[in-house]
Amino acid sequence: MTQGTTVHGTVAEGYEAVREEFAAFVAEERHDYEGQLAAHVHGRRVVDLWAGEGADGDSLYGVFSSTKGAAHLVVALLVQDGTLELDRRVTYYWPEFGAEGKGALTLRELLAHRAGLIGTDTGFGTAELADDRALAERLADQRPFWRPGTAFGYHALVIGALTGEVVRRATGRTLQEVYEERVRVPYGLDFHLGLPASRESRFRTTLPMLPTAQQRAVLDTLPSGPHTLGAIAFNRHPAEPTDLESLPNERAVRARGPASVGGVASARGLAGMYAAMISESDGKAPLLKQDTVAEFGQPHSVGYDLVIRTHRSYGLGFQDTADTWHPFLGAGAIGHSGAAGSQAFADPRSGLAYGYTRRRFAFPGGAAAENDRLAAAVHRAALAAG
Repeated sequence: MTQGTTVHGTVAEGYEAVREEFAAFVAEERHDYEGQLAAHVHGRRVVDLWAGEGADGDSLYGVFSSTKGAAHLVVALLVQDGTLELDRRVTYYWPEFGAEGKGALTLRELLAHRAGLIGTDTGFGTAELADDRALAERLADQRPFWRPGTAFGYHALVIGALTGEVVRRATGRTLQEVYEERVRVPYGLDFHLGLPASRESRFRTTLPMLPTAQQRAVLDTLPSGPHTLGAIAFNRHPAEPTDLESLPNERAVRARGPASVGGVASARGLAGMYAAMISESDGKAPLLKQDTVAEFGQPHSVGYDLVIRTHRSYGLGFQDTADTWHPFLGAGAIGHSGAAGSQAFADPRSGLAYGYTRRRFAFPGGAAAENDRLAAAVHRAALAAG
């Protein structure tokens, strides 16, 4: 291996093959590779690995849409409590949302990316993207881009603001505040929706994608245009389009932790959150009951995604991880990937909770390709361990 690519950390007995797989991948990667891999099985950490010059297990990375997993764990907790009801109309909690023909949409449909409210006609500035309340105020007045409930498409930059406003109206507290109180602090998680200044020194700036010539040719063939649904959803249509790759490098985004894309985490934090969701941990009962995990992980929108323009499967605020990314996982695997390459999920049938981060934005965006081999190695070991 070249300098800076030595694998550090530990694995439990029976998980040695995971370290070997991670080391093999790191050896194949660019010399400046930096990333982390962590996993828990039935609440016990069994994998804790990292590589990269200057990195360690406590390093923090922008995890982009893996943030949506933390956001919608909060929604799941409030549904489980009875504070929110999935089949109530959004306007029951947030009356202003009903403008422009959106009044019949239910919370369940909103969580399943069926609102048609992927952005606004004129787009957002960076300050707005950092502020979920500002996004929600703009979106309440926006005419949807398809008839709500009739189709689905990825609400990439706004789903957390929309569901977060429902949380705020129902509880009087922001989604970020509920997450901090009920999830992050009790479990000591390095997964932040709002990174304190005191932990800024641990943040590793996201590095841009460096595609090969062959990969760049693939990118050039993808549908594009300033007014496509994809451009609107990723805020590429304003005069100053969003540079998604650098979004977590903005201090305002890290500080406020917008619930769609603003999370900052280590792999330990990602895996630890999903472990707390499904497994007993340090004497604490799982955060979610089995029925709640099944409800939120069950596919609700399956088929052609109008924004991504390919097959996708979504649960309620989460991705159907087995269908979308890793078909070897058990039915009901629940999680969310992030644009730079992060991946995080829970597989209730094997008891596996998985977290992966990387510093350099991976081609082509979404869960980085190496997650297939890394997650498969962890899953095999978990099944073998029983």
